[in-house]
Amino acid sequence: MSSYKIIDHEYDVVVLGAGGSGLRAAVGLSEAGLKTACISKVFPTRSHTSAAQGGISAALGNMGEDDWRWHMYDTVKGADWLGDQDCIEYLCKEAPRAVIELEKYGVPFSRTEDGKIYQRAFGGMTKNYGNEPIQRTCAAADRTGHAILHTLYGQALKHNTEFFIEYFALDLLMKDGVCKGLIAWNLEDGSIHRFRSHITIIATGGYGKIYYSATSAHTCTGDGNAMILRAGLPLQDMEFVQFHPTGIYGHGTLISEGVRGEGGYLVNSKGERFMERYAPQTKDLASRDVVSRSIAIEIKEGRGVGKEQDHVHLHLSHLDPKIIEERLPGISESSKLFANVDVTKEPIPVVPTVHYNMGGIPTNYKAEVLMGKESEKTVPGLMAIGEAACVSVHGANRLGSNSLIDLVVFGRAAAKRAAEIVKPGTPHEKISNLETDKCLDRFDKLRNGNGTNRTADLRLAMQKTMQSKCAVFRTEETLKQGVDEIRKPFDGMDSISVKDKSLIFNTDLVETLEFDNLIRQAITTMDSAYLRKESRGAHARDDFPKRDDEKFMQHTLSWCNGKETKIDYRPVHKSTLTSDVQYFPPQERVY
Repeated sequence: MSSYKIIDHEYDVVVLGAGGSGLRAAVGLSEAGLKTACISKVFPTRSHTSAAQGGISAALGNMGEDDWRWHMYDTVKGADWLGDQDCIEYLCKEAPRAVIELEKYGVPFSRTEDGKIYQRAFGGMTKNYGNEPIQRTCAAADRTGHAILHTLYGQALKHNTEFFIEYFALDLLMKDGVCKGLIAWNLEDGSIHRFRSHITIIATGGYGKIYYSATSAHTCTGDGNAMILRAGLPLQDMEFVQFHPTGIYGHGTLISEGVRGEGGYLVNSKGERFMERYAPQTKDLASRDVVSRSIAIEIKEGRGVGKEQDHVHLHLSHLDPKIIEERLPGISESSKLFANVDVTKEPIPVVPTVHYNMGGIPTNYKAEVLMGKESEKTVPGLMAIGEAACVSVHGANRLGSNSLIDLVVFGRAAAKRAAEIVKPGTPHEKISNLETDKCLDRFDKLRNGNGTNRTADLRLAMQKTMQSKCAVFRTEETLKQGVDEIRKPFDGMDSISVKDKSLIFNTDLVETLEFDNLIRQAITTMDSAYLRKESRGAHARDDFPKRDDEKFMQHTLSWCNGKETKIDYRPVHKSTLTSDVQYFPPQERVY
């Protein structure tokens, strides 16, 4: 596509995404002396990591005895035994070191009276392998993600990471199965940039915006995941989508689990603390999938609150206002702004809302992307981290506060592995223009779309289908309908309309490219959910209410070249990384 001005760059490593994982990788890479570029479609401190409220998990033991093995057990159990236990061991063992490192970087954690990092209780976090709740989640008030993001951005600048901000990544540059870099569009001046790199690290976050109601920002469109699909590589476990129990009713804004960790509790229209029925031991601090389903059942059985009886109440007015002011200031502000509620006097109206994607790009614990069914064969030159990746440490359901620790542990791991592979200043081999032309052909076709279908209408149709056919509870009937319905918005792209043909800050084109990315992930999510005929973690089937370890103790792999998908499976890792801990065999998951 000679009509586009192409500017070439060469780097040792390119990081795509400037959230928590991308920035932590960039810091480590730059520290190691590798010439590093970090590309982001938004300013780094606007990345969605800033929305993470409650905290970051690590067995520091600041609030009582703790052990990384207990953390590992909780994570395995939370994952409903779909997580790879070698990777989970790595996460939990490295977690304390990673948090102390953040402290040294300058993250302003809340403190105990004796100056240690403050830790609060969070759902599913226990001591002595499930015996009782424990305070393991390190917090910076209720703005932990925000604090980490700003700190890491400062560190990346300190170590001379080169940033390309408000650049929209289009596709990977692949040659004979090896990743050689990527193509990106500069929104500021309309130029096209070709980044050559020895390693490309995808850190583009989740794809929550395939759903109508989500805590995700408008920018959470899983761009890296779609680039993987267009490169002919698979995504993993896409059917596992986490609904956070407490999104503000009617708006979707997140109300942190930290509220319940500080003593908040849920009630139905009868004033009952209903979680006692579903999780007698942990109650409101059961894992997120359990609490979300419990709320959904209360609503379904007519015990919801409000005119439509379609939500529940979260109470924290019994807490000391000083505690709310000190530990939950952001929640107080959000509740006032989006629900017109004074939390010191009134309950917050909440309902389960899409929050996190357990699925994504399959990787090992070193952050290297896996090819597919051959479980340990990696794609040279390609890594993935953060919510974009599926390591899999979260399995079928992520425990609250395990996402932030995932970002920094595997961001660090990616940098470490890249430094082992790449020698600074290694020259780049020449590659043909075929991949560039293929990428720009797609870009040009969408840019010049003169059909009758508005991107916003197609996106809404996709989101409504996902929300109604692939939500908290799923059935054969609704999923089968969803499999057919979700392809209609994709077909609609054949007649898409992009009114703005410019190249400078063309938000019409940006949203069209994002929709092209989203719809591919929506299709793989729906198809994967339809074929998993069991209930496990966040994937709850009314028609298959039990977990089926014999048939489905395996990861779903999904390829998608448009509306056509291929589904296959690879086994869950049933061994640990070292002899420091023993494999936790599957058991009934009770809270």
